[in-house]
Amino acid sequence: MNSNSINKLPQITFYFWVMKICATTLGETGGDLISMTLNAGYAVSSIILVGIFIVSLITQMFSKQYKPWLYWTVILTTSTAGTTMSDFMDRTIGLGYATGSLILISILLVTFLIWYLSEKSLSVVNITSIKGELFYWIAILFSNTLGTALGDFLADNSGLGFAGGAILIGSCLVIIVALTYFTNISRIALFWIAFVLTRPFGATLGDFFTKPLSKGGLNFGTIGSSIILASILLIFIVIASRKKNIQIQSAP
Repeated sequence: MNSNSINKLPQITFYFWVMKICATTLGETGGDLISMTLNAGYAVSSIILVGIFIVSLITQMFSKQYKPWLYWTVILTTSTAGTTMSDFMDRTIGLGYATGSLILISILLVTFLIWYLSEKSLSVVNITSIKGELFYWIAILFSNTLGTALGDFLADNSGLGFAGGAILIGSCLVIIVALTYFTNISRIALFWIAFVLTRPFGATLGDFFTKPLSKGGLNFGTIGSSIILASILLIFIVIASRKKNIQIQSAP
């Protein structure tokens, strides 16, 4: 899996980040829909969603080219699984948001370290081995899980509330965009920082959509919010798929 691996990843554009935020926000509302609204519980929901993630990941790993619907399905499953995994750690086991976040940060940093030592790169555009792609998806899974814990910590324990947490992380993302355009800081490092931060941004945004007005939310509920976000993400996936087909047809 050498040259084909490169084509299995999307270009990092503005639309990529819009779709990432939609997917992670949908993961927050979708995970809550299964675990809380449908009363499946965090443990059972985690097992179900991690199973779906594994199936979608295996399908992605065996794919020979970038398929937008498949790639974003895996992103979405890491987000929904990450939501319930984080909630299971923080609430069911009782670790709390701060402790859960520290544990997940440690796991993510170890993943990056092993990945770098093994592949000599953390690139997200030039992955040329199955092992490198596997590290890529493991990092994404734990970054999304971490994002849920951080988002919940900002919303519930920091005193910022749902909107305040989203504004804080959104401001950090704006700073990263500025650093990308006006500094020579490693683009790979900035990508992963942004990738991690978009998850808590999506988490707090998801809470902002679903929670009642009395708690500072918009009161759309998990079902309504999930439908809205799924529709937006689907539209972008269709657009991305059409663009890819046009590129294939115009290639010499």
